[in-house]
Order: sequence, then C-alpha cells, then structure tokens
Amino acid sequence: MNHAAERATTQPSNGTFITFEGGDGAGKTTQAELLSAWCAERGREVVRTREPGGTPLGVEVRRLLLHGGDAIGAVDPRAEALLYAADRAQHVAAVVRPALDRGAVVVQDRYIDSSLAYQGAGRVLDPAEVRGLSEWAVQGLWPHLTVLLDIAPAAAAARRAARGGTADRLEAEAEAFHRAVRDGFLALAAAEPERYLVLDATRPAAELHAAITARVAELDGASAV
Repeated sequence: MNHAAERATTQPSNGTFITFEGGDGAGKTTQAELLSAWCAERGREVVRTREPGGTPLGVEVRRLLLHGGDAIGAVDPRAEALLYAADRAQHVAAVVRPALDRGAVVVQDRYIDSSLAYQGAGRVLDPAEVRGLSEWAVQGLWPHLTVLLDIAPAAAAARRAARGGTADRLEAEAEAFHRAVRDGFLALAAAEPERYLVLDATRPAAELHAAITARVAELDGASAV
C-alpha cells in the first residue's frame, strides 16, 4: 500500500499538525515549546499536547504504562501497543481533530511513529500491524511534518541522568532496546523524507529552533503558520 498517497487524503485541510519524535532525552519538549511560542507570536492558535497523556484517559494510560511498576507487572508487547492505540484514538477524537478543524496549529510530543519505533522496532512486533492498528485508531490522520531529534542512546541516557528523577519503564530499558528504537526512527525518516525533518539533537537549541521554524514556514509558503 502506498501510505504516502493515503496520507495525502487524510491530512487536515484547515490546521497544521506537527509532531516531535526521538528518544527520551532528545529535547523534544524544549523544541516543541519554542515552536509553539513562535507560532503564537504569528497570531495562530496553538494547541500544545502529547501522547500518552493528552486527555484524562491518556493520563491514566501514561501512569499505567510508564509508572505502573510492580502493581501491573510485566506488560505484553501487544497489550502495550493496544493501550497506546486506545490513548491515541481518544486523543485525536477529543483534542487533535477539533483543534485542526478550527484551524489551529497542533504541536505534539509523539504520535504513530513512536509506536512504530518503540513497539515495532523495540518490542519487535510486526511494523505493518502496529501501523495498521494506529491508522485505524485515528482514522488515517497523519501529521504534515514530523521533526525527529536524533541522539545516540548513550548521550540521551547522560542527559536523563543529569536532569535527575526516577526513570520510567521505557527509559529504564537496556541500551540495546534504545538502539533499536533509534534505528527504527531513522528507518522511518529515510522511507518518508517528505514528511520528516531529521536533526542532530546535540546541536545548540537555538540552531535546532531555527531549522525547525524554517521548515514549518515552508509547509504551505508563508501562510502555513
């Protein structure tokens, strides 16, 4: 199936949908916040959100999957994929589509690509099945632009250690898992260069922001945002 052709018919026609992807510690939140402020300065309504956790249901899914600990025990990879897809269905229905329908810019941490990288490459589930599940959950909605902040797992782990706090269930996975996830993201970007902007996450934050805003401004000429 030509997924690029399918997405061309399912991208939002009013708003602008931008997602940030990458390993934990890549700096997604920082860049998403900077982009949100940049868009708002240009007079656009901005909806800043994330997965999982962008709805009340998502908050509970996030708590279970990332911080459930011994209370929930080991989570089967298929159950994990299904829970993320359930969160995504609710999030798109309740937050993302309404915002796009009224012409807003949606700036989001993580989307379908995270499931393809973490559950597909990391958990070694069939990527086609993971993709199909998520596309069904969101009725085929794909972003206009996905920014991948690429960073080596060891460097990302050092950043997470520096910021302190307790690692969540995914952050605590072995380095081999995080290498597989990174490879998964890079493979997705290589397959869909028209949708992806891949940046070295170790570059200064100001340089990354400039590269991102330049690409966003090109989405539909100067009127995109």
